[in-house]
Amino acid sequence: MRDLKLKSLQAGNCSLTLRFTVGLTGTKLGCAEGGCGACTVMVSRSSPSPPPPRHFAVNACLAPLCSLHHSAVTTVEGIGSVASKLHPVQERIARAHGSQCGFCTPGIVMSMYALLRNNPQPSLLDIEEAFQGEVLRSYQSKTFVCSPCWWQKETYMESGWPCTCSEAYFLLYNPSEFMPLDPTQEIIFPIELKKPLKQLCFQGERVLWIQPSSLTELLDFKTQYPEARLVVGNTEVGIEMKFKNLLYPVILAPAFIPELNTVQRTADGILFGAACTLTRLGMVLRDAVQELPTYQTEVFRAVLEQLRWFAGQQVRNVAAIGGNIVTASPISDLNPVFLAAGCKLTLASKGGKRVIEMDDSFFPGYRKTVLKPDEILLFIEIPFTKKGQYFSAFKQSQRREDDIATVTCAMNVAFEENTNSVRNLRLSYGGMAPTTVLAKETCKRLTGRKWSDELLQDACSLLAKEMTLDPSAPGGMVTYRRTLTISLFFKFYLIVQHKLAQDLNVEVRCGPFANVQFSLYLPSLWQTLKLSDDVVGRPIMHLSALKQATGEAVYCDDIPCYDNELHLALVTSTKAHAFIENIDTKEAMCVPGVVAFLTAKDIPGSNRTGPAVYDETVTCVGHIIAAIVADTQAHAQRAAKAVKITYKELKPVVTIQEAISCKSFYQPTRKIEQGNIEEGFKKADHILEGEMHIGGQEHFYLETNCTLAVPRGEDGEMEMFVSTQSTSKTQMLVAKALGVPANRIVCRVKRMGGGFGGKECRSTILSTVVAVAAQKLKKPVRCMLDRDEDMLVTGGRHPFLGRYKVGFMKTGRIVSLEVTYYSNAGNSADLSLSRALFHMENCYNIPHIRGMGYMCKTNLPSNTAFRGFGGPQGMMVAESWMGDVALHCGLPVEQVRRLNMYKQGDRTPFTQRLEQFTIDRCWEECLSISQYNQRRKAIEQFNRQHRWKKRGIAVIPTKFGITLTSNLYSIQAGALVHVYIDGSVLLTHGGTEMGQGLHTKMVQVASKVLGIPCSKIHISETSTSTVPNTSPTAASASSDLNGMAIYDACQTLNQRLQPYKTKNPKGTWEDWVKAAYFDRVNLSANGFYKTPDMGYDFETNEGKPFNYFSYGVACSEVEVDCLTGDHKNLHTSIVMDVGNSLNPAIDIGQVEGAFMQGVGLFTLEELLYSPEGVLLTRGPGMYKIPAFGDIPTELNVSLLRDAPNEKAIFSSKAVGEPPLFLAASVFYAIKDAITAARAESGLRGPFRLDSPATPERIRNACEDSFTKLVRMTPLFIVALCFFIFSHKSSFTLWLDFHWIRICCVLGSRTQ
Repeated sequence: MRDLKLKSLQAGNCSLTLRFTVGLTGTKLGCAEGGCGACTVMVSRSSPSPPPPRHFAVNACLAPLCSLHHSAVTTVEGIGSVASKLHPVQERIARAHGSQCGFCTPGIVMSMYALLRNNPQPSLLDIEEAFQGEVLRSYQSKTFVCSPCWWQKETYMESGWPCTCSEAYFLLYNPSEFMPLDPTQEIIFPIELKKPLKQLCFQGERVLWIQPSSLTELLDFKTQYPEARLVVGNTEVGIEMKFKNLLYPVILAPAFIPELNTVQRTADGILFGAACTLTRLGMVLRDAVQELPTYQTEVFRAVLEQLRWFAGQQVRNVAAIGGNIVTASPISDLNPVFLAAGCKLTLASKGGKRVIEMDDSFFPGYRKTVLKPDEILLFIEIPFTKKGQYFSAFKQSQRREDDIATVTCAMNVAFEENTNSVRNLRLSYGGMAPTTVLAKETCKRLTGRKWSDELLQDACSLLAKEMTLDPSAPGGMVTYRRTLTISLFFKFYLIVQHKLAQDLNVEVRCGPFANVQFSLYLPSLWQTLKLSDDVVGRPIMHLSALKQATGEAVYCDDIPCYDNELHLALVTSTKAHAFIENIDTKEAMCVPGVVAFLTAKDIPGSNRTGPAVYDETVTCVGHIIAAIVADTQAHAQRAAKAVKITYKELKPVVTIQEAISCKSFYQPTRKIEQGNIEEGFKKADHILEGEMHIGGQEHFYLETNCTLAVPRGEDGEMEMFVSTQSTSKTQMLVAKALGVPANRIVCRVKRMGGGFGGKECRSTILSTVVAVAAQKLKKPVRCMLDRDEDMLVTGGRHPFLGRYKVGFMKTGRIVSLEVTYYSNAGNSADLSLSRALFHMENCYNIPHIRGMGYMCKTNLPSNTAFRGFGGPQGMMVAESWMGDVALHCGLPVEQVRRLNMYKQGDRTPFTQRLEQFTIDRCWEECLSISQYNQRRKAIEQFNRQHRWKKRGIAVIPTKFGITLTSNLYSIQAGALVHVYIDGSVLLTHGGTEMGQGLHTKMVQVASKVLGIPCSKIHISETSTSTVPNTSPTAASASSDLNGMAIYDACQTLNQRLQPYKTKNPKGTWEDWVKAAYFDRVNLSANGFYKTPDMGYDFETNEGKPFNYFSYGVACSEVEVDCLTGDHKNLHTSIVMDVGNSLNPAIDIGQVEGAFMQGVGLFTLEELLYSPEGVLLTRGPGMYKIPAFGDIPTELNVSLLRDAPNEKAIFSSKAVGEPPLFLAASVFYAIKDAITAARAESGLRGPFRLDSPATPERIRNACEDSFTKLVRMTPLFIVALCFFIFSHKSSFTLWLDFHWIRICCVLGSRTQ
């Protein structure tokens, strides 16, 4: 046995080793749980026989270093670089404008690279699967979906998947210039790694990792260490050790044992070794489906269907079949299939083998199996099916791709020969109990019955009775989950009915066939734009795109470690509202490598900046109490978890409703009023009241908050490297905490991996703590928050409750509106509310209007700025009452929207005049390019033909005001421009680069003003030592402000150089610069700009809160599965007014990125808190942001032409925030589809649908007989029976039965 020493096995994963030991920082850390794809690398292993080696993408954050013995690991740096040669994947993603913040780009590059290493001509399905482990946040999404057609377009034509990219799309880049894919360029697998494997042992501080080389050795070790965990892919144990603080002292790694990798066909099925990966399982089953008769492969196809949605490709590449079984997850995707199929399991121990059938006794309890402590799972045999046997599997989750199941099930029915009489039935469910369960009673009662509508009705009733959940069941969604058990059986019933009709060659009456999945479409990429011949207006590639694609772009945590650097971890509150009684650090200080424990007593300056707190009341879970500093991040985090805090709990306020009840509000309460709403309501033909709740949203920037503080040793100087949108605010608060003047603190930002407003204020709660530690210890201190920590402490978008009363005429014309907004601000006022009131009417002219705004003081982490900053919530409520009015009047909603729309010259409720008003142009152009009228007719026809699938469509406008509304003093910017003797230019301004392309646009502005190529201009970073007193990079105003400041500085330089241009008109830029230098002319200039005539007073409702407005319109079409609540985004057309675009490629990317972030806000992302204020959705495992499959099948973007904006640099407009709300078109298209579904059940008129429109909300809103069945309460049934039997003399038994049915329907509507 080889005994190797590792410093810390628990932290010894591939990603940390690559970054901090090898120094390959291109592999990013985004979540540490395999849920974002930022850490993707390619692992290559020698195949037993024959060659070549296998290549597969893995999540480096989950791959233990020990598991990579005899493997080659290829990172993004290994396939190409800017200095040497780019790989074609890197080149395409950069030059086609596919990278914005760039933090996730290396992972996406490596996913595509690994796919191409195995398959140079991938199919569309291959590409979709390769990207399932990646998430969408800040990049131009369409590039990646379409990218393969750039080198394999003919493959798609031959496969029937033509490339649908518009000609305009290719105006943004020239694909003919791309390098072809050259397989000879690829890295050769090292011959040294082809040696036979031997037994290995790795000893860490707390963990022993043993890699046996044979089955005998494995069984010996399992006997010696019966409690040892077996690890193949580490996709479960890694999560448990990282996030559940579990410790497994001994780990056995059997991945390379031949018997455990066996695949063998038997007489009854296919035998798989327990260590076979899910990817290999899928490959073998796909081959079997192709080769064997259809009737034999029913189970195989069900497994493949489940694998399609099982995690991401990176997880499937390493996760083992056996691990999926023995972890015994109650929401396992595959265990219900194995259970329903009656798979045979071979168990082995040193004492021998035994074979058991997988049934409901295999899982005796939560996360338990019947395996004995010294046993392992050796094989699983997946059986063939027989003629007359049908099998289906279903999975329902929040997001289709890479998500854990809400409910998962498998259904297996066998019929008597050549009949529709049920011989055997097995229904298996996950997500309905602490274990995977069989619906045994239902199956027993249905066996021997004819497969008919009568069986269906009885099955639904039996399942409703058998598949019950306690109202407090873990996971919630009780009604939804119970409904799914019935809805999914109904799908199975229709599928089997359809197959019986074919196989028995008889006419069997079957309803509309309920497909399991939506159709697969090739994304259509279509854009309309007008290119300029000027440098401003050209689609110049993001300046950092190439470096981002090669992993060479440096982010805060990529800065190399200093020799004596220390790491910090936060100690946070576990209670939402409590007094701290005692802090016990004894165990924490005994952790190896711990240097210091810091509290408020260690702060030399002011503690009123949000850093570590001691001896005070904690006001939220995640409130920072203290900090641990240690030699490594792993030691610091381990010690932080060991700190024991005693609390005296107080009653927390968590929800908006609780805050309203106890009048817990921040002051002031805001109001905007115009006209006389009482008079308006008197004139109205109709009055409606309603309310809508809009959930919060996590920023989920791919790069979490990070700070590196470096003390400079004299005069209290400190250099801060921070991922922040607010360099000056960070500088000021750090100086305040340290008790030094601001001129001793330099804050530097190279770039950020996304911000979205989350790093405007909240980044300082970390920066100040790290700075205090660095000053106290006189050493550099670093802290990059883990994803779950970042989500816990930083807050997000404000949840909103909107209540409205709207008066309108029978024509749909709205005459009066009263709306009240409640925002959940959290434990501080931070940046809250005002935007919602400014956008309460969206694009509609309401003569009498009053808006009130309350900021709810609750015991949640302070919510903060987020792209749109209250505007989307305000407009969302507006579109809700607009839809209610249309439904009440029985009018097309687009007609009512158009009727009430503003016109040029109208005034808003805050009295600002609408100038250069283009919403009418955007509206008409959007209707035209989306072919709205044709789509509406096609949707109506589709809905008439389909009962259980409905389509919907919506057209939504937006009017978004541009300025920093939070502080008037922030509407200013500075710039500094240096011209060097060789003619090169160093440009510095106050804005920070977070992926929005600000630096690229600013270089274009300077290039135009100075009249020199962009290649001569460089931006190094944003620093408080070059441009002081900067405004936050926020509110979409940074291009406007900093662009004008740069213009001012460059004009100053032009004036200084003009005499030399006049004297030497044929000279070059370099000639003029040298002449000015030798003439002792200052070649450095600063610029400054402040937006004129700004300011607004809520008390008098006077002033000008916005410099101008950005406008846009979107039309979206969706398809809803009424049985599950799933939806598919079929089409979106967007027309956006961005003025004269500074860079169309970047602006289109911003439109697409904002839209997809809005899709997440309104249809997918849901923050869930316990009643005690604990955030339950921390990390990508529980919190789902959009993935590639959420992109609309057709996504068309058109930039409005000939709409110059005289109030911004070179007639441009802001673009970062305004498009986000256009994703509401998807939400209201879903609501339109639900309206059609409800009409089938006789339900008409307005109804409430809160945001986000999750599958649960969609399904529950599509009321039908299944939802009514599960909503009957036992108490109601008892009362009903008492009524019936007390009047039995008046009714026959037949009437009794129908009274039960009628009253059940009525009862379900009153719950």
